[in-house]
Amino acid sequence: MTLLRASITALLLASVVGCTTPNTVTVNTAQKLVQYERNKADLEKKVFTLASGDTMTYLEGGNLNGEPLLLIHGFGANKDNFTRIAKELGDYHLIIPDLLGFGESSKPQQADYRTDAQAQRMHELMQAKGLAGGVHLGGNSMGGGISVAYAAMYPDSVKSLWLLDSGGFWSAGFPEDRFGDGSLEDSPLLVKNADDYFALYDLVMYDPPYIPKTVQAVFAQSNIANRELHANILKQITEDNVEARAKGIAQHNIPTLVVWGAEDKIIKPETAVVMKKLMPQAKVITMPKVGHIPMVEAVDQTAEDYKRFRAGLKDK
Repeated sequence: MTLLRASITALLLASVVGCTTPNTVTVNTAQKLVQYERNKADLEKKVFTLASGDTMTYLEGGNLNGEPLLLIHGFGANKDNFTRIAKELGDYHLIIPDLLGFGESSKPQQADYRTDAQAQRMHELMQAKGLAGGVHLGGNSMGGGISVAYAAMYPDSVKSLWLLDSGGFWSAGFPEDRFGDGSLEDSPLLVKNADDYFALYDLVMYDPPYIPKTVQAVFAQSNIANRELHANILKQITEDNVEARAKGIAQHNIPTLVVWGAEDKIIKPETAVVMKKLMPQAKVITMPKVGHIPMVEAVDQTAEDYKRFRAGLKDK
């Protein structure tokens, strides 16, 4: 066992015996766990200032001479949702940002958080890095809708799409047992306390990787502190349907891989059928015994499916 892993193990053992109120030990533990995963994937944290003056934090790594792969996280999440799978995608030049409103990026209360606005910010980042000429996009949940918007706005710059349990295709409806009459006030996605976060962690995945609740409680703090902002963002994105933009993607015949966890409790798996009708060129993969975040819950299989998809592009 390496010194780093031994240190993390010791911190975990110390944190497990504590309560779920964050303290110095559990905060340090969470930070070390996050950094450990980034180090394994050889990811470096960087910061970019948008024209608006807002800052966007992102991770960069992989093969810096390879084709850029921009990975966009979902609602309530952050860039580290892709950290575990990043080490399996080392052949690509990885850019993994915190969207505005999440993670370590700026969180302006009155900003436009709809898909087009977020896609424009992603494009601004890629232009600044000189990588906007031919980018592959991957997005989970809300990040999927943003990826679709990006491809519709800049179709000549997008080489492929990887949509994991994508948001933005709302004609299939929301799960009634999770969202009821559509009111967002009691949405399980809006976290009021640590217990809400624990419940959400179990809800979004069928077989979630183990993280001690003492550490989960640290991760929960950002969601709790930004609940009001997140409610505003959730309202904006659930009213923002990208289905018309998906038709444009089909017209440009952009290669698309749609991945769906069969046990998704956040967005109906039937949504994949809607997406296939709108984008006939898309390949659809359904993953049994997987929930809403395949790249966290089923790292190896999700990565293999994507690499196979990318290899197929070279054969055309």
